[in-house]
Amino acid sequence: MPEVEIQPLSKLPTVIVGVPKETYRGESRVALVPGVVTNLIKSGYEVLVESSAGEKAGATDEQYTKAGAQVCSRDEVFSKADVILQVRFAGANADQCADDVSRCREKQYVIGMCDPLGEAATLKQYAEAKITSFAMELMPRITRAQSMDVLSSQATITGYKAVLMAANQLPRMFPMMMTAAGTISPARVFVVGAGVAGLQAISTARRLGAVVHAYDVRPVVKEQVESLGAKFVEMELGAEESEQKGGYAKEMDEDFYRRQREMMTTVIAESDVVITTAAIPGRKSPILVTGAMVDGMKPGSIILDLASERGGNCEYTEANQIVEKNGVTIIGTTNIPSLVPFHASEMYSRNLVTFLKFLVKENRLEINLEDEVIRDTLVTYDGEIVNPKLRDILELPPLEQPEEEPELPTSLASPDENEGGSQSETYGLK
Repeated sequence: MPEVEIQPLSKLPTVIVGVPKETYRGESRVALVPGVVTNLIKSGYEVLVESSAGEKAGATDEQYTKAGAQVCSRDEVFSKADVILQVRFAGANADQCADDVSRCREKQYVIGMCDPLGEAATLKQYAEAKITSFAMELMPRITRAQSMDVLSSQATITGYKAVLMAANQLPRMFPMMMTAAGTISPARVFVVGAGVAGLQAISTARRLGAVVHAYDVRPVVKEQVESLGAKFVEMELGAEESEQKGGYAKEMDEDFYRRQREMMTTVIAESDVVITTAAIPGRKSPILVTGAMVDGMKPGSIILDLASERGGNCEYTEANQIVEKNGVTIIGTTNIPSLVPFHASEMYSRNLVTFLKFLVKENRLEINLEDEVIRDTLVTYDGEIVNPKLRDILELPPLEQPEEEPELPTSLASPDENEGGSQSETYGLK
């Protein structure tokens, strides 16, 4: 690890946070909303926001100014800010990656989503420019990090919106109704995957009155599914070891998926709407709904594939396309949170600010490598890709550890705060 760099408190400036406008095609979210800006200003930060950055999320320049932010040009945001907060950078906005890097300064900090496991190579540009960057997708799923978990917050939006999209496309209503013209039977919805998006989809479909069935490779989620009023589909597939650390579903082998597909065929044929959520970070999504399954569905049925960005869980899925096969509509919309930009941005902003305040102590960015929240999300620093997972993906050798760790002054890192600071580093913002 590099040597510790400390500036006296009296010489440290106010931390300047920059929020550029998102340049990814179709991205409507913004990294900070005006309400969260107010919170940062009160905490002693200075905030720069690119003009019209929040326009698509319902946040005007006037609202940012009223909240205490300085509205300015993109060049000013990148040139003046100590910390850049973005929704998408690096691999999550690969086409504009080079432009963003060219605007960043050496030792500047960038925090956001960057698709580190899927597009790790793009982070080489950040490393070469000596930019310190954090990937919010790598946030560990532990209790104290829940308020910083952007995957969960955005998946909540995705699960909710997916059901509304399916209901809008379905040529029938979701709830059972007793009318003078007779009884209308409820729609049958099958949710594959009971993670955050899946559970929210179950909850939303139930609120709309549908009969909901759900399946997950992790038997442990059965209780959560049933608590929402859905029926858990039992499939004896030997999936006891299907959950990895952090509560994520583990990738299974092809034989498992083959047997899973066979057992799902009957349930899918009886469903009016199928919502699939099996996305694996950095990997192609497993095919769970085959062409034969689609052919067995009733005309007018809907498949909404939330894993479409990685190829999709349905054999017929095409990213960002609506495809019709034998009367069945397959929706492959990606980046669904951006379709609800107001609340998606609000939730994302809170995640980012909580993480930022976790990092900044006394106007310094404190990198405590003994804390898994920081250690797991830090991806580039001082000219290197430092995250072990990314180094493995890029076939880079492990980083050498120094023989002796530098000792921090007790006034900046007490033993109680940092367990002795044996692997803690505090870098002064410049």
